[in-house]
Amino acid sequence: MKKKLYKCSLFVLLAVIGTYLSGCKKNDSAYYDYTNTVQTFKGTALDYLKSKPNTFDSLLLVLDRFPFLKDSLTNQQITLFAPVNENFAASVKYLNQYRKAEGRGPIYLKTGDPEQLLYMLTKYIIRGNKTADAYAGSVDGISLNAIGFNYPMHIKAVKSNASGFVGGGATTLEYSDMYGSTIKTNWVTTSTNAINIKTNNATINILTPLHNFGFDEFTYRLDQ
Repeated sequence: MKKKLYKCSLFVLLAVIGTYLSGCKKNDSAYYDYTNTVQTFKGTALDYLKSKPNTFDSLLLVLDRFPFLKDSLTNQQITLFAPVNENFAASVKYLNQYRKAEGRGPIYLKTGDPEQLLYMLTKYIIRGNKTADAYAGSVDGISLNAIGFNYPMHIKAVKSNASGFVGGGATTLEYSDMYGSTIKTNWVTTSTNAINIKTNNATINILTPLHNFGFDEFTYRLDQ
């Protein structure tokens, strides 16, 4: 009887070890067996932004200054890396602290140079409607052109570690302004808090609140 129990226990132990080892092998690559969840919203990208009060108010305020961009968020196939209120608040705060130290008056989103605001805002809107699957196959990420100025931006899918497995956790996107350089140390990179929100005409990825709108150019461009 003891011999049978020993064999049974040994079989179960080997099965558990085999499952663990196969799991480790499966997750050697952060991009192996990539999966993600797509959230669906019935409406346009602009409708989605409007449906989230206290989150995208600043973005909507800037968009109101550029009706043709609002049209893009309604009728064109795009991917939006959506900055939240905190992204704008930090940038405006730093700009006006600098201007106050220089003895000059404040500048706000309603009064900032429209040409400079437009240049920065278009960096967050990519041509084409793509979920995170489009970037998951490339370890180094891919470059895509932003709307308006065909400005190249870089997108990379990164899977976090979970439960002891490499690449076994949630996926985030790293979104970078390359500033025309292939040297990554010259890039300014932010990440996402949420991805793959699918609307009628777009995929929306929401940026982390730690990002400063304008990829570190806000003060330089608006302090003219």
